[in-house]
Amino acid sequence: MTSLFDVTDNDDILALQPRLTDEDPGVRRIALIELADLEEPDGLLWLVDRLTQDPTEEVRAEAARLLEAWEDEPVVEALCQALTDPAQAVQAAAAQSLSLLKSEAAGRVILPWTGHADISVRIAAFRALRELRFPAAAQAAVEALNDEDASVRREAVGVLGWLKQLDALPALARLASDDPDTEVRRAATGALGLACDALVLPALRQALQDQAWQVREEAATTLGKVGHADAAPALVDALGDDYWQVRLRATRSLGRLRYVPALDALIETLGHRISNLRKEAALALGELNDKGAIAPLQAAQDDGDPEVRKAVRIALSQLQ
Repeated sequence: MTSLFDVTDNDDILALQPRLTDEDPGVRRIALIELADLEEPDGLLWLVDRLTQDPTEEVRAEAARLLEAWEDEPVVEALCQALTDPAQAVQAAAAQSLSLLKSEAAGRVILPWTGHADISVRIAAFRALRELRFPAAAQAAVEALNDEDASVRREAVGVLGWLKQLDALPALARLASDDPDTEVRRAATGALGLACDALVLPALRQALQDQAWQVREEAATTLGKVGHADAAPALVDALGDDYWQVRLRATRSLGRLRYVPALDALIETLGHRISNLRKEAALALGELNDKGAIAPLQAAQDDGDPEVRKAVRIALSQLQ
């Protein structure tokens, strides 16, 4: 039977042979680490072999971790195959290594796995494709917005967001409003910041009324990003939200929009008991560039929180 060592004349790799084939899995694992440190292409054969063939879970998982720096198509295919490994540790290591790949060639190998029957495989494939910004993944991601599993839908939203896929806005608006999963609605709401489309503002206003505060917080942030003044009145209303996290994001967005009619509401927020809100209110007041904010800001110069005092100084410097 032909040995993998028959394909190399690298002395360093040959010197590892006794330990790479040792009966002790711990010895094999350490030998694989040393093999990877050599960064020799011939060593890939052994790393892939141990990933797919080693009888011990810990060795297979180590091989998956060590392959993160290699983007050869056979390696990427082996990592995709490892997503179906019976051991969860191997699956997790393979998914992590796939998420670190950067080449378009890797994307072509990963893409077919987005249609795999196993939910965890689909999740890992979309997560890897998101980081790659692989344009050909857009269609698969759009289709996955209807996936039965919420985690798959959430990863598909991430792919579309990173690709800035404008033609997906109608589907994203639907998810932001109607998806039964909070995290999917939150992710879709954030992805709506791709553009100030006619569909975006109504969907974001609706998200600002969502039952989950996490979605409302994301909506408040995204409304500031789209930069449309028509969003501002809804953000002023959000300053009265029951959750301070939503109020903080609404405050920040009103500053970004430079919405002067929010002056009184922001001045009131400047006296809130939560220091993070006072800080954001001060910064927002500076961005409004309205002289009516000077006296309230001067009164806040002795705030007990140094971060608030710093924000007040910044705001006053903008107004003078």
